[in-house]
Amino acid sequence: MAWFDVLREIEPFDELPFDRALVEALEGAAHAQPLGVLRFFTPTFRSYASDELKGCGKASFPAFSITGGACALNCDHCQAKILEPMIAATSPAELERKVRDLVQLKDLRGFLLSGGSNRRNEVPYERYYPTIEKLKRDFPYLRIAAHSALLDEARAKRMEAAGIDVAMTDVIGAQETIRDVYHLDRPVADFEATVAALTATSMEVVPHIVIGLHYGRLLGEETALDIIARYPVAALVLVVVTPIYAPAEKPFATVSTDDVAKVFVAARNRVRQAPVQLGCIRPPGRHKLVTDAYAVMAGFDGIAYPAEGIVALARAIGRPIEQDHACCSIALDGLAGRRACAAA
Repeated sequence: MAWFDVLREIEPFDELPFDRALVEALEGAAHAQPLGVLRFFTPTFRSYASDELKGCGKASFPAFSITGGACALNCDHCQAKILEPMIAATSPAELERKVRDLVQLKDLRGFLLSGGSNRRNEVPYERYYPTIEKLKRDFPYLRIAAHSALLDEARAKRMEAAGIDVAMTDVIGAQETIRDVYHLDRPVADFEATVAALTATSMEVVPHIVIGLHYGRLLGEETALDIIARYPVAALVLVVVTPIYAPAEKPFATVSTDDVAKVFVAARNRVRQAPVQLGCIRPPGRHKLVTDAYAVMAGFDGIAYPAEGIVALARAIGRPIEQDHACCSIALDGLAGRRACAAA
């Protein structure tokens, strides 16, 4: 059965506005180069369950913020709201205590380290590194990811030496977006320099691109893809800007699913040296259903918190599936999280 007809047979997708020509093009590309295993990521940053996949224990892969809910940049697309669900760990001692408690009580296998940025888009991790080193010595199996923000070679090396396994960094390809949305006086070149510095270490480097970051319209995404394609990254994660956090005086449009699909196709065509994955953030409801379906058909390697019906679609077009209860940026080798919670 043709993919467009498959979509019509799956109840959550019936009557949704899919572009027939695009779906047919994606199907043709998949026939030329068969699609591989699709992994679903369900980390414990938030509660999740669907009729097709189960969530996992609250502490299997948590996120810690070293600044609590504070961020000096207070970017227009986020307003620091992304930090609110994270576990506050505003001192090294607090981080160590909470991690050790979770190891003992919840069999912790890894965690995400994050925090708000200063005015230069830097996260002040330095005083936490001795604690990270100690935790890695005592629990060498822990997999630790960190949002790097912007940094230079020396700070990348220090992050590596502390024992961080995965470095995650946003890549922005438009100067206007850096200035207007991030309120930041740094050039696009600094984002590329960060990718270069991180990929010169032994850490797995997972850049992120926020589609529609410039108030809901495409600007700079292709430049960001060009930057990432030049480096040996471990994976690329795409997310879609969600307008609900924006200040009233600077509203964001909702990126059209057609524009999202264009970036998906460009990403899959340009970044062939690494997995391409759909991350946690994208608009909810019908938009998420269409977005996730395009990611499946575009050959993405992973999807975080998949929409209802996505498992059925993957199976209908012949894609094997797996489930990981860990962040999509850290479960690249299949060892993070709790693989015992397999997709049914």
